[in-house]
Amino acid sequence: MSRHLAGKIIVLIQVVLSAMLLLAISRSGLLPENYFIILAVILGVLAVFNMLLQFLKSKIFILGIIISILVSVFSGLGVAGVQSAVQLMDEISSLDYRTDNMVVVVKAEDAAESLRDMENYRFGIQNGADLDNTEKMLEDIEKNLNREIKVQEYSNIQEEAEALLAGRVEAAVYNDAFTSILEENIEDYSSKVKVIYQYGVETPVEKQETETADVQKPFNVYVSGIDVNGPITTTSRSDVNIIVSVNPEEHKILLTTTPRDYYVTIPGISGEQRDKLTHAGIYGVDKSMETLENLYGIDIAYYVKVNFTSVVKIVDALGGVDVNSPYEFTTTHGNYQIKQGMNHLNGEMALGFVRERYSFASGDNQRGKNQEILLEALINKAMSPAILNNMGSLISTLGENVETNMGTDQMSRLISQQLSDGSSWTIESQAAIGAGDTQACFSSGSQPLYVMWPNDNSVNTISQEIKDMMQ
Repeated sequence: MSRHLAGKIIVLIQVVLSAMLLLAISRSGLLPENYFIILAVILGVLAVFNMLLQFLKSKIFILGIIISILVSVFSGLGVAGVQSAVQLMDEISSLDYRTDNMVVVVKAEDAAESLRDMENYRFGIQNGADLDNTEKMLEDIEKNLNREIKVQEYSNIQEEAEALLAGRVEAAVYNDAFTSILEENIEDYSSKVKVIYQYGVETPVEKQETETADVQKPFNVYVSGIDVNGPITTTSRSDVNIIVSVNPEEHKILLTTTPRDYYVTIPGISGEQRDKLTHAGIYGVDKSMETLENLYGIDIAYYVKVNFTSVVKIVDALGGVDVNSPYEFTTTHGNYQIKQGMNHLNGEMALGFVRERYSFASGDNQRGKNQEILLEALINKAMSPAILNNMGSLISTLGENVETNMGTDQMSRLISQQLSDGSSWTIESQAAIGAGDTQACFSSGSQPLYVMWPNDNSVNTISQEIKDMMQ
């Protein structure tokens, strides 16, 4: 009799865990309704069957206990899995700030080792861009020194850095995102200076309202790849600029890459003066989105931001990806051998693959195409049954390495829709072209940099292709 009582208790535990699983799935919206009904019926039948076995006098009731334990374990793991998935989506969509890493630098031979050694220094700043962050940094410096500091203003980052190196100021204050620009303009710049102090300025990022694009209808996503390692919230140049146009109704995806050196205006930042597209990322991912919207005359509903760390970890979490390279080459970063045709890449190899441009006659144009090739491989891997083998590591990886403004509800609907119909997707790609030149850029001052003038025919064709996808 005691065994039967124990069996009934075990079945009751099964019922509770099964109910918890169904409730978790229902709230998440991850499972299509037809699959949910099938699962609910199966769990319900098993609960009734196992409970009935506990009223039989023969030892067959033990079978019911075994089945009940197995179902309970399945339900418990299912609850944990659903909660992890929902938590992941909440994490990557709940980042509501960006981080600008502000730095104080001096000449490499300067004796100063901390702010305390710089109380009487004159600090150079630029007033042409990023002034809000600079002012916050100056406030922090004065707070640390407990005194007002001497400041010399310059019109752009180039003039500020040159003043430091020429000794007209003893220190320079700027956003570390501008360091890459200075390295382009001033030979061996990073070896000529040293960082004395760093301060992260966190700026709230406006979230889209709940009436965002219906993910069951066509929509655009901007994929930004910033050229740094570390926290995904850090602002930096955007070296990867891909618009992913998704048409769920026809199961089509169009990838559009725009060269990092495209010579464009940055809305709300550069006025009528042009700048490189990559520099828009310094002012926030929203400015990169607005720049591309303005260029192509389209609306972009969502963004996904990744960095070097993201690429390596995501590819490794997926167990590697297969890419079809149109060329044989050796990567500059990592010295990896890429053969013409299919290649299986781990995270570091994938990073080298998408960063390479010196091996190609078309340089950055081919790099952009390789970025599309990798993104297509990631999409195919993510939509294949093979992803189930790596789901645990993928979930733990995405939360810290991807940033998006797509809400949890939108992500749940996308997953549910894909699970419901299981259809394959047609993926096509296109790339903007232009003519190379050297011109002054808003973010770098008067120093001419390599840029690419947009080809009007290319821009118009791309614009129409994206608009056609939205119909």
